[in-house]
Amino acid sequence: MAYLLTFGIIAALFLASILLYRYGNIPRQHILVTLSVLTAWCFSFLIVFTIPLDVTSTLYRQCLEEHKPAPAPESANVHGNTSTSTSTLHPQECQEPWGMVPESVFPNLWRIIYWSSQFLTWLIMPLMQSYLKAGDFTIKGKLKSALIENAIYYGSYLFICGVLLIYIAVKGVSLDWQKLKAIASSASNTWGLFLLVLLLGYALVEVPRSLWNNAKPGFALQYAYFKAAKLSTDKAEAEEHVDDVLESLQCISRAVPNNHVLRPCVETIMRKVPIELQERASRNFSRSGANGMGGTSSTIVPSEKALVRIHKQVIKSLQTLQRTEALWSVQVKTVLHLEDVANNVHSADRQFKTEFPCQRSQLERFLYSASIQWYWECLLKAPFLKALCVLTASMSAMVVWSELTFFSRHPVLSIFANVINVAKSSYDFLTIEVFSMVVLCYFFYCTYSTILRIRFLNLYYLAPHHQTNEHSLIFSGMLLCRLTPPMCLNFLGLIHMDSHIIQKRIMETYYTQIMGHMDVIGIISNGFNIYFPMCMLAFCLATWFSLGSRALNALGFQQFLQNETIATELVQEGKDLIAREKRRRQRAEEAMARRRDFTRPDTLPSHDYLGKYRGAGSNGGGGGGAGSLLIGHRTSADGLLRDGDVSIDYAAVASSSALGVPRSLSEEINDRFGVSTQMQIGFRGTNEQDEVFEAENERRIVGPPPRGLFDDV
Repeated sequence: MAYLLTFGIIAALFLASILLYRYGNIPRQHILVTLSVLTAWCFSFLIVFTIPLDVTSTLYRQCLEEHKPAPAPESANVHGNTSTSTSTLHPQECQEPWGMVPESVFPNLWRIIYWSSQFLTWLIMPLMQSYLKAGDFTIKGKLKSALIENAIYYGSYLFICGVLLIYIAVKGVSLDWQKLKAIASSASNTWGLFLLVLLLGYALVEVPRSLWNNAKPGFALQYAYFKAAKLSTDKAEAEEHVDDVLESLQCISRAVPNNHVLRPCVETIMRKVPIELQERASRNFSRSGANGMGGTSSTIVPSEKALVRIHKQVIKSLQTLQRTEALWSVQVKTVLHLEDVANNVHSADRQFKTEFPCQRSQLERFLYSASIQWYWECLLKAPFLKALCVLTASMSAMVVWSELTFFSRHPVLSIFANVINVAKSSYDFLTIEVFSMVVLCYFFYCTYSTILRIRFLNLYYLAPHHQTNEHSLIFSGMLLCRLTPPMCLNFLGLIHMDSHIIQKRIMETYYTQIMGHMDVIGIISNGFNIYFPMCMLAFCLATWFSLGSRALNALGFQQFLQNETIATELVQEGKDLIAREKRRRQRAEEAMARRRDFTRPDTLPSHDYLGKYRGAGSNGGGGGGAGSLLIGHRTSADGLLRDGDVSIDYAAVASSSALGVPRSLSEEINDRFGVSTQMQIGFRGTNEQDEVFEAENERRIVGPPPRGLFDDV
């Protein structure tokens, strides 16, 4: 009867695979990154799907314990009648829940999931992140840099653990292996609980409010313009930083002779820089030298440490440039879609028309036709989002109330605990499983939607359409592994299934038994774990009154605050930027149409190209991103990037590929540096001649280059 557990495992693996395919670029990212992120996401989802089964299994065992009949007196078995001994039979009141598994399954399952995920999030993934950012030129050097960086990072944690161990020794508590494991797991859960309360305090207010705001097309469009203006500023700063780094690289390249021992290291760095960026840096370098601004080459040969430092700067600057371009591409697509919705609201024929249609299959056009899209986008979506807003606001209110009162055992004030008690009194295990799953999924959504919304100052992000780099995937896997266990422990405390929180002797779930408790440190077990979740109310109030946004705005980080002058100016700037982007795309369409009319004389005259192109795809979705098509380009390779010289052709996954946007700077980055970051981005086109020339190579698509286990990623 373990089909529910089997279904949960399959569902967790399927969901993790789908999300990894949507956000990551599996064919081009490193196999170790793919496996580690897939494992982290799958284990985190599996914990959420399996906790309700553990709860019902525990309640069933508790029912058997409560209804266990008393042992029969010896006189009752004088004649050898053993039928009266029913201690091993199931009572009639206790019906076995769905998906019941043997008692030995859950302890082993939780040990494997928990300790594997902890090993990933605290050891493997941080090393992988540091290895990706290292600027050394050998595998040994990269591993050494990664170990040094993480040794410094974990020094603070070891210091804290040392202080705790000294505190325990002073208290006279004897330590064994089980208590040490309990200390390690509980310390990790305490750190996760601290971050969880911060994220939930923000999300419990922001999730309903964002649903309500998204139901107002005018507000959503204004906010999208605001974000586009901010991203444009970040993109310009990233381009300037790349120019500065490449200027320093030009000085180093001219200072190192061709026969020098460090010349291969310089060539390794240069191969990661697109040709267009190299040429632009050379022109700027020569121009500054001609103007007497210090552009002459130096005769001092740099050391290997200097090359490692400039290599790391090149990696970081190009990754920043790719990140901002990817976010800009996604934001442009969002703005164009919202503009299409605003233009179609008062459509008389009730057919959704897009200004920049994308290519869609016949099945997509049939299942999601222009008429269906109009009814959903212009008529049904807003009421649906408002209904979701009411539901999520009610759920958020119940969560906050339960967090404030879950420690009260007499009377029981937690709403979630009361629901579980009512269902437990009638042994309605199906209701318990469904209710637990709904609450956990809402916790999960609030926690991780906050991560996606805050984006950690755009250092790490999850961008759809395969535009998320490896650093962000690893970071998301680390957060999932660190936040999911304390989130589930907090839920078990809310429903009064954790005896160490409510101070009542009850039968605990196998999950809490494996996780351990911080009983050896009374400050944490009796103070932090009980009273800190009550601070969630303060974070919710701060989010409701936008105190964080106002503080950031006062510090110079522009936030979208209504009736603010700076916000209005940025909205207008965003409108101008989007108008410029639309003109660029129209020119790309014109170039493609002229090329088609030139190569196919039987087509319509060239002056009818635009209406023909747009009319043919009027049933499509919104316009694509700002990315461009990646065409094959032969580059030299070194041992860290690839084994041998290969001819590489990449196909862009950016949604604008259907428009035939020309190859320019983005293709060079993806050909030469994208092998490392596995990102595909888009830049502005150069001119119409390049657009026409590169458009006919659109169909040249082959697989990614071979990559070794320790390639330079």
